[in-house]
Parts: sequence; structure tokens; C-alpha cells
Amino acid sequence: MNSYGTFPGARPRRLRTTPAMRRMVAETRLSPADLILPAFVREGITEPRPITAMPGVVQHSRDTLRKAAVEALEAGVSGIMLFGVPEDEKKDAAGTAGTDPDGILQVAIRDVKAEVGDDLVIMSDLCLDEYTDHGHCGVLDENGRVDNDATLERYAEMAQVQADAGVHVVGPSGMMDGQVGVIRDALDTIGKEDVSILAYTAKYSSAFYGPFREAVGSSLQGDRKTYQQDPANLRESLRELALDLEEGADMVMVKPAGPYLDVLAKVAEAVDVPVAAYQISGEYAMVEAAAEKGWIDRDKAILETLTGIRRAGAQMILTYWATEVAQKLGRPSGSGW
Repeated sequence: MNSYGTFPGARPRRLRTTPAMRRMVAETRLSPADLILPAFVREGITEPRPITAMPGVVQHSRDTLRKAAVEALEAGVSGIMLFGVPEDEKKDAAGTAGTDPDGILQVAIRDVKAEVGDDLVIMSDLCLDEYTDHGHCGVLDENGRVDNDATLERYAEMAQVQADAGVHVVGPSGMMDGQVGVIRDALDTIGKEDVSILAYTAKYSSAFYGPFREAVGSSLQGDRKTYQQDPANLRESLRELALDLEEGADMVMVKPAGPYLDVLAKVAEAVDVPVAAYQISGEYAMVEAAAEKGWIDRDKAILETLTGIRRAGAQMILTYWATEVAQKLGRPSGSGW
């Protein structure tokens, strides 16, 4: 007892005294079921190809993608988001490889579906940037700008071939106006009412996409600032959110996750549909690079970043650490951490 008698009477530290106590009173819990694994599959390779800017992440061959899907499923991960990387000579101005029923992404969907069936939620990136020779997310007009409405026609075709391949969820990521409504109509027209749409509602024009460019073999010329959101804006995201929900989005996403936790929190407060956040390549690379230098504790940093995203309101987190984290969380008392 000090000179002030019983002061302080309230001692929050009592609830931090032991690991068991901290675990019992934790307000935010991270589980394997919260996680979705983004995965890249490259056409024409027989061995996985490391992505130098993302240590530990690879461009998969078809065979290694199947194995990665099974590993994620066994770890308790809920879903896998697939990105196709076509051979360079198949890229063109319209991104036709993206709507080819035998294109790499459609083949990969069928491969994974044959391997895991409905036990893992199979998701697909619905965008043209991997397939265009100019690297933009849509087709260009005569002035070299992305033509919104012409691009929507291509997205409708992409949605249908991905659905025919067996995908459970399509993820339109191009930030075209009206994309969710057009895709919903396209899916319903061919009797694919059960295919869900995960809308990339707030996808910001971010410097943190850098390593992703290598991951998908991007041919980007210029930037995407005319269609991805300005990092300075928050109200704009809420407007995008209202439009996506009106058009029929089943789930919504904020991307990137870490630099936009305020946006994520606002979105989560505003909706009654599931909310996702994408911890993108640059977020991953920063932790891995700092850990390699010995500047931070890698495992603790990973868990802290994911817990922060979950705390901000994400029910689902796309992260390149999904399988690793799920495996560790699945051990008794989270002992892997």
C-alpha cells in the first residue's frame, strides 16, 4: 500500500499476468478459418518458380498448386484465391487468354476443384491485367485510357468461363464502375446463381503492390490511378461500398489491409455482409525483409499484423502466410507462436 491508500483501485494489469489469463480475456481471436491463401499458377512450367521479392512464395506449376490447395485445406484455411500467369506470347490487347476456357486460370480452377471439391472455397481473380500486353485491368480506347464499359463486357465473359470451370467465388478486382452488377447478371444468365461475388470494393492505388507485379509477370505501362482509388480518400470508399451492395455483392473487400485499417473499420461498421481484407505483397515483403535482417521477430510480427486486421473488422484475411499461420494456430494453445 502506498501513501494514497488503496489507489489505484482499478488495475487492468491483473488481466495481463499470465499467458493463460491473456488468452482467456482476448477480445480478438484469430483462427485458421479466417484465412484465405492467394496462390499464383504459371502456364508452361513443371517446377515452382520462386518470386524473388516475396521470399517463400512461388509461381506454382499445376501439380504444385494442387498440393498447395490440399496443404491449405488440411491446415484449416477456408479458401484459396487463384491468379493465373499466362505465357507471355499469349498476352494481347484484349486479354483473350483470360476468357479462354482452356486458359491457365480456368485450367487451375478445374485442377483444384478436382483435388479438393467443395471442401475448400475456390476463389478466382477476375481481372484482365495478367492477360493484357499493356498490363492494365481493362481494354484501352483510342486514347490509351481504360474503357470502362468495354471492359465490363470482357468481365462478364471472364465470370462465365470461371464459373463453368467450377469456381465458388469470383473476385472482380479491376475497380470498373458497375462491375458487380454486370458480373451478377452474367452469372445468373447461365444458371450460376450460386457463384458468389467478393467485391474489391475499396482497392487503393498503392505502392505496396510492387512485388505482386513480379508474381503475375505484369506488363504494366503507366499506372492505374484513373481507376484504383486515391489513398487520400475514405468517403469515396463508402460510396463504392453502397454501389457494390446495390449491385449484388455477397462479400466486400478492402485492399491493401495494413495501411487502410481505418477504411476497413468503417466498412465493417457499415455492412451486414462478410468483410475481407487483403494483406498484399508489399506488406508481406516488408516483414520478411526486416526479419531477414534480424530487425524484427518474424513470427510475432506476422501474428500482430493479422490480429490488427482482424481487430479492425475483417472476418476474412487474404494473406500469403495463410497456411503457415493456420498450421501454427492449430497447435494446442497456439503453441506454434
